[in-house]
Amino acid sequence: MQTQIINRGREPQKLIDMPVKIRLQRHGKKGKPFYWIVAADSRSKRDGKYLEKLGTYNPNVNPAEINLDIDGTLQWLHNGAQPTDTARAILSYKGVMLKKHLAGGVKKGAFTEEQAEEKFNAWLEGKSKEVESKRTLLSDAEDKIKEEAFAAEKAVNEQRIADATPVVEVIEEETTTTATEEEAPKKESIDDAAAEAAAPAKEEAPVVEAKKEEE
Repeated sequence: MQTQIINRGREPQKLIDMPVKIRLQRHGKKGKPFYWIVAADSRSKRDGKYLEKLGTYNPNVNPAEINLDIDGTLQWLHNGAQPTDTARAILSYKGVMLKKHLAGGVKKGAFTEEQAEEKFNAWLEGKSKEVESKRTLLSDAEDKIKEEAFAAEKAVNEQRIADATPVVEVIEEETTTTATEEEAPKKESIDDAAAEAAAPAKEEAPVVEAKKEEE
């Protein structure tokens, strides 16, 4: 499709006929892509020259961050520009395709511009709440993960402290107690033996005296 556009750059009054695509142009680092949303000649290279930068798309955050000139993008669509599949999904997410549909309804007389604007603003409000709800859920999930990680780290530290506590003193104390308990019976055995040895001597004394009396 040939798109008639007004060049907003060097020659603002010149009309240009060319097939225009709204597509993503890759930027950013390797492994962390960052995209520009551009209107470009469909015959040009993917990351080559473009006619106008319409916004940015950052998929490295959750939810993805999209900044888009809605009215400027809508103007390109009205002039016949065709979005790629990925670009169309982004435009739908930001409400550009809905606004284009509402503009068509106004043109057909289905509703007034004021009604179309009310419908679009209501959609924007609902979309904003949906995004905010998602951010809240993600934030709560992140907080829970942090709490669990903190609890796990605390348990590991407590276990390390317990493992580092010396147990040598406890073992020595038990050994000393056992040795004392073993020595006590030995002492009692010696005392008993001495008592038994002294007992017969006391019993023999009367016997000697008795013999003397018989004599």
